[in-house]
Amino acid sequence: MFIANRFSVEDLPDLPHVRQLRAGFPWLTFAPDLELEFRQMHLDENLHHIRMNLSLAVVITLAFSAVEAMVLGPGLNRIPSMIHLLVMIPTILVALAATFSQSRQRAYPPIAMAAGVLLGVSVVAIELIASLAGISLLFPCLLLTVIFTYFMGGLIFYHALAANVFVALVYIVAGSSVQLPTHEFGYDAITVVAANIFCASVVYMHEKTARMRFLEAALLREMVARDGLTGIQNRRMFDQHIQRSWQQGVREKKRVAVLLVDIDCFKNYNDRYGHQAGDECLRAVAVSLSQCARRPMDFVARYGGEEFAVVLFEASREYVAEVLTRIQRSIAELNIPHEASIVAGRLTVSIGAAYVQPGENRTHDGLVQLADEALYSAKEQGRNRVVVMETEYQTLRTGRFDLSRGRRIG
Repeated sequence: MFIANRFSVEDLPDLPHVRQLRAGFPWLTFAPDLELEFRQMHLDENLHHIRMNLSLAVVITLAFSAVEAMVLGPGLNRIPSMIHLLVMIPTILVALAATFSQSRQRAYPPIAMAAGVLLGVSVVAIELIASLAGISLLFPCLLLTVIFTYFMGGLIFYHALAANVFVALVYIVAGSSVQLPTHEFGYDAITVVAANIFCASVVYMHEKTARMRFLEAALLREMVARDGLTGIQNRRMFDQHIQRSWQQGVREKKRVAVLLVDIDCFKNYNDRYGHQAGDECLRAVAVSLSQCARRPMDFVARYGGEEFAVVLFEASREYVAEVLTRIQRSIAELNIPHEASIVAGRLTVSIGAAYVQPGENRTHDGLVQLADEALYSAKEQGRNRVVVMETEYQTLRTGRFDLSRGRRIG
């Protein structure tokens, strides 16, 4: 396990993937949100191979149908031929069509599981028909169906296991009911059970490894996306998020707000209390900001140095005002001494907010620039205050800082 070999899981940040690593997954199940994410990833990664395997299954089924016609003869092959052409082939084609559906993440798993059951029962029926006529050459087809359901259909472990156990029970019960030759049927039944045990063991270990890699990859992505000092999202992720939010705002005609939060006189704080205290201060502010923007679409990142960014998608003016009030209150409640500040004896922040409706003829760069100008205006007015700009966006020239509203800080 890569993560376990390099780090102690207990030392990692409290993230969903870390919590799952700590808890383990001996029963091959995650917490609901992670389970859904894993199954979506599992299907997406295997989609090309699943389509190829299902297409191959159609060809193989047709080939076996032709061979069985010769083995069984015209009289005995009538029902098996109908099963092949009217049940098995359509079943595989329905599963194949489901892989091309827009809703395949939801539709394909149950369809594939049902297909595994239907194919297995169909093969059992053909096998029993042949055995009652004294022909025992078709039993390998049942084993091939077991293997296909476990390995080729893209099913997760429990779905594949459930389908094959059901088929095995049908074979054992039906075979016992029609009184097939005892010694031969007993041997075949044991073979089916053994094949299930072998295949299930392999699929279990394979999926366990896949789940571990999924958790580790997600954790590594999360760690790369986070600021090493504060643990919140970093500037790179902010740039990606604001671009996505802007594009979504254009499509859905939703307003977007960007809040730039700057710690007042932070250089003086470092000079007075030292860089280690400065790091603790940044962590405390980051936690406070994360608690102030709590909706699923709210986003908090470290923008750079002592500056943080908050993105509020589909936010009303009332909600933006509420978040701004929360931030000011939460920073005050931290009650961090700052005797070197020219504003107050406690830590304070200045906030510049931009609140706009994204337009197709504009870019997200202008939104960030407007928030930057609002932040400078807040500092020009004495710091420890909030400035919100909205209508100013109409006259904003992206890439050119407006001196009537401010200049770049830095």
